[in-house]
Amino acid sequence: MKTIRSIAGLAGIAFLVAATPALAAQQPAAEHFVMRNDGPAAPQPLMKRFMAHNAEVAALQPSLITPLVAPDPRLVQYAKLSFSNQYTPAGTQTVNYGNARGGGIIAFNRFEFDVVPPPYIQHNSSAKDGFGDMSVLGKVRLASGNAEHGNFVAAAMLSHTFATGSHKNGALTDAFCPTLVAGLAFKKQYDMVSSLGGVMPAGKIATQGRTIAWNELIQMHATRHLWFEAENNATFYFAGPHDGKMQNFGTPAVFYVVRRKEWQPTHPFLILDTGMQVATSSFHIYNHNLISEVRILF
Repeated sequence: MKTIRSIAGLAGIAFLVAATPALAAQQPAAEHFVMRNDGPAAPQPLMKRFMAHNAEVAALQPSLITPLVAPDPRLVQYAKLSFSNQYTPAGTQTVNYGNARGGGIIAFNRFEFDVVPPPYIQHNSSAKDGFGDMSVLGKVRLASGNAEHGNFVAAAMLSHTFATGSHKNGALTDAFCPTLVAGLAFKKQYDMVSSLGGVMPAGKIATQGRTIAWNELIQMHATRHLWFEAENNATFYFAGPHDGKMQNFGTPAVFYVVRRKEWQPTHPFLILDTGMQVATSSFHIYNHNLISEVRILF
């Protein structure tokens, strides 16, 4: 059954990519100039070009919103503050300040690079509090189209987690996490995203095991400022102490976009969001994971 679900996840991604023209991605202007009436065009300042990058790349992609838990198939330039509050099956509360979120910048119109600082984990139990692991991520936009060119996006990601955690608040070794993710917008206010990835530790497999993560979600753009989302987050365990088990969550979420109508596309703006992971499988390491975030897109 697990194999069938994994294959179904791959098939879902393949469908999203194949359902639209793979060469639909438009190319933004290679240079940024301001026209003047008194002579040749002058180049814009570096900072202004940097701040405009989000708007330029957004014109090549569908109008989605970054999911609460699942990866985003789009290239986005952002900074994110995140907080999570979850409970173990025994009822112990764990608070995560940072929640494996950080910031990212866009390079050219194909790449995004993220840095995720180590979160601080508070256990409220006999376990020692401390910092978790740091990670970096690279993403490449494989193909995309805006509303006039298929309204889709597909990307490949690779992250590297460094075992920097203190007091057993991180992994035993470094790990690599490859992921494929695709998204499709439809009927002007809906979109769907599917992703399939894995965690591959650099060593001590018998102790840590490996995992495959399969995420699916649908979003609704209800008003100019309000978005709703429903995610399904499944994790399959191989080797290690949880070998052969599967953990699944249903995750409703809501997003509020703080952006005035008169603001230009290049103007930075805020997104406030919150949601909760609720376990739907008999096996789960944690439950009722409340996530709250503040995002700045620039």
